[in-house]
Amino acid sequence: MDRRTELTAFLRSRRARIHPDDAGVRTFGDRRRVPGLRREELAWLAGIGTDYYVRLEQGRNGTVSADVLDALARALKLAEVERVHLHNLARPARRPPRRGAEEVAPGLQRLLDTMGEVPAYVVGRGTDVLAWNRPARLVFADFAALPPERRNMARLVFLDPATRELYRDWEVKARDVIARLRLDLGRCPDDVILSALIVELLGRSPDFHELWADQDVLDKTHGTYRLRHPRFGGCALAYRALRLPEEPDQLLVTYTVEPGSSLETALRHDRVRQPEPGRPVDPLHDQPSRTRA
Repeated sequence: MDRRTELTAFLRSRRARIHPDDAGVRTFGDRRRVPGLRREELAWLAGIGTDYYVRLEQGRNGTVSADVLDALARALKLAEVERVHLHNLARPARRPPRRGAEEVAPGLQRLLDTMGEVPAYVVGRGTDVLAWNRPARLVFADFAALPPERRNMARLVFLDPATRELYRDWEVKARDVIARLRLDLGRCPDDVILSALIVELLGRSPDFHELWADQDVLDKTHGTYRLRHPRFGGCALAYRALRLPEEPDQLLVTYTVEPGSSLETALRHDRVRQPEPGRPVDPLHDQPSRTRA
């Protein structure tokens, strides 16, 4: 995807959400053809020339200082992750392209397997699911049974009907996924695999197309998802996402199950079950696996 187009769309979206009165810009009751700040108003607030800002927004300014970008971030009242995203778009760091599938750090799968009743998985660049434990299979999906290209949260959330049904607040999950994709795109603008995924989803999912236009950007940290699980009914899962220092593109996502829920009981019982020799125990209690995430 074109970095300059992304920069233009991001700056326009952030100008549109700032009301002139909130920024201290006096409008004198003039009729405005566009929502939010005009280009010249933003340039004035940031202390830069209008022509300079216009070239920047159009992607025609080859060099821009970090100080100018920070001034724009302050004028646009950007959150820290949005400020970083602006820097990534305007001053991209050249990162080496991916060569083949991502791999998790040595020992990480063993860590996941020892987490007992805690559903957890590792997601990489573009929301690829790289590793998981038994509780995650019970709650979200039988990832091992999926072909590698379907082990991707964005594809599951937007293209799999069962996954859509699983999340009671589906749009919350969908926006989180999109915000992570956009953050990855800003950090890795030359990643052809990531760009191809976004183009695919834009073409196959009207919901993705609509939400992508909002220019949300967010680093996954913590929150809660409400589920309507096909076996265990309604429950709430609090999550915490931890970025791996040695692999900055990867997140370890862990979930805390609601105390007293039927899901908590199922995870506790599943923990003590042992596979028969030569035969793995299916985490869905030996019933056919269903694709959910």
